[in-house]
Amino acid sequence: MSEEASKPGKEPERRVGASAGIGRDSMLHDTSYVNAMSHFYRGELGRIMVWRQRLDVTTTWAITATSTIFTVAFSLRDVPHIIFLFNLAIVSVMLWIEARRYRFYDAFHARVRMLEAHFMVPMVMGRAETLEGDWRKLVAEDLLIPAFKMGVLEALGWRLRRNYIFIYVIILGAWLAKVFLHAPRRIDSAGALYHALAVGQIPGWLVAIVMFGVFAGTLITVLVVARRFAGEINEFGATARSRWRI
Repeated sequence: MSEEASKPGKEPERRVGASAGIGRDSMLHDTSYVNAMSHFYRGELGRIMVWRQRLDVTTTWAITATSTIFTVAFSLRDVPHIIFLFNLAIVSVMLWIEARRYRFYDAFHARVRMLEAHFMVPMVMGRAETLEGDWRKLVAEDLLIPAFKMGVLEALGWRLRRNYIFIYVIILGAWLAKVFLHAPRRIDSAGALYHALAVGQIPGWLVAIVMFGVFAGTLITVLVVARRFAGEINEFGATARSRWRI
């Protein structure tokens, strides 16, 4: 035995590896590690549920505001159709807020998916070799320095594709219905439609540009996001789905 190891209070150097009990297989059977990761998973799952509820609240606000404006617009003939422009503004603000919240939801959801893929799956399968990559390092770095996993444009696109595209389409339909139903004179030509779009000192061409510009931008954003980014959950085929039927 060496002189340094024989000195009192001097512990021998520990080797990092299988002998230290930190291998992949040993982690799955380490009670303290499994308990800590289980509580961590439950905490992160509760956090994303809170953000999920906040997303639903924002969508509810957008739908409630749209319903109220619809009621006012179609109940009173004298209300100009330009009121739907304010409807678009309110819904767009709600969309921006929801996209910001969705980025927070996605950041914490990524942690949960990391734990499900690299911790829960090996526990369920009972096979440590399914652990792939240095995922523990990624999770630790994200705990030290949290970061968003998607950009603003992607978040806007996903909320548009999931919910808000339907709200925008309904507003467009209601806007056109208001123009045709409450026009000062019958609309039987493009010129008559152009004059019906004008409101006070606001020319019809400006209203048309704003109206169709917003919806064209919405459609382009949805198409770009759908093509560039993968979905959150994949669709099951008929064979795979049948395995889950009881």
